[in-house]
Amino acid sequence: MSKSFILHPQITLTIIFYLLILSPKPSSSLNITALLSTYPDLSQFTALLSAATSLTADLSHRNSLSLLAVPNSFLSTDPNLSHHQLSSSALSDILRYHVLLQFFSWSDLHSLPPSGKLVTTLFQTTGRATNNFGSVNITHDPHSNQVSIHSPAPYSSSNATLISQIKTLPYNVTIFTVNSLLIPYGFDLMASETRPSIRLNITKTLIDAHNFNIISSMLSASGVVNEIEAGEGGSGITLFVPVDNAFADLPSSVALQSLAAAQKMVVLKAHVLRAYYPLGSLQSTANPLQPTLATESMGAGSYTLNISTFNGSVAINTGVVQGVITQTVFDQNPIAIFGVNKVLLPREIFGKNPILESPEIVAPPPYYDASSPSVIGEDLSSSVARCGWKSDQFYSVPEFVQLD
Repeated sequence: MSKSFILHPQITLTIIFYLLILSPKPSSSLNITALLSTYPDLSQFTALLSAATSLTADLSHRNSLSLLAVPNSFLSTDPNLSHHQLSSSALSDILRYHVLLQFFSWSDLHSLPPSGKLVTTLFQTTGRATNNFGSVNITHDPHSNQVSIHSPAPYSSSNATLISQIKTLPYNVTIFTVNSLLIPYGFDLMASETRPSIRLNITKTLIDAHNFNIISSMLSASGVVNEIEAGEGGSGITLFVPVDNAFADLPSSVALQSLAAAQKMVVLKAHVLRAYYPLGSLQSTANPLQPTLATESMGAGSYTLNISTFNGSVAINTGVVQGVITQTVFDQNPIAIFGVNKVLLPREIFGKNPILESPEIVAPPPYYDASSPSVIGEDLSSSVARCGWKSDQFYSVPEFVQLD
């Protein structure tokens, strides 16, 4: 006589609960270089990705993309790499152009119409692409069954042909191989070769300008200034530096010193554009929403600056605070440094606070050359105290800010 066993409902729920918590959980971080490391024929492309740390960090937060990888046999003979000394920032943008922000399967691409499909790449999201030339047009020829990838620009000479699909994580990531490195239309391959390197000491420049001691010390103590100076050899940099009084004007609810060291670095990086923009370019920018150095670290679409003009003045809005450029501290290709009257607090960190400046832009004081003799006519000890630093450390740049 057989016996049947009936589990008590409470016991059944308990068993299911333990099975759920003990089941392996999918990783939320995508490691593209690890996926590519098992393919020896992609070792050169993988090495380029690994060197572009800001790019791999951005990719780790993505959960739906298609990567166009170039095998060694095509990459080693590519004229764009062999004929040009590309900077790390330029190469990173070219690699971003090979990241499609959409999951495609092999059958998806072979189902495209001959007229093609315009697909956004990671490069388009940086704001450095001209018009929609940071996108690619993917077409399928039904007669040859060939899939081609090329720029939407009608006269672009850069194009590639799909070779194969080598890896897929359904509905998240697909890795395809293509027979050529893709270069965005209008991308200046010669920029990093022709741009002079001026090897500017940013810390000294800010101290000599007399009104930027606090931000100078923060940049130096955090190490961010080294990253900024390293970027001058690429597409250049534009740095917005708050005047000393801007720190004293911060409301009591904003405590910069209470932030963790990593957050302080992000705040500082949110004051830097990874491109050279003289004042005239800022006054007539076609892409007002600009990514910052923090964008590269934290992910596309985050930590951006909205740049606009009002009565000839340049305003910079973070979504939390709006500042105005008050002076040009330094401007020589490839570096521009502008003084601003507000600390540019990122909305991603300080988003619970209201806009700290009226949308109406007040005309700034007249511009002046920071290299001219200047005398500080104000006692800044109270400003320093409010920011959490000792006045006797005011001019001691390396020790001015004690990071966590």
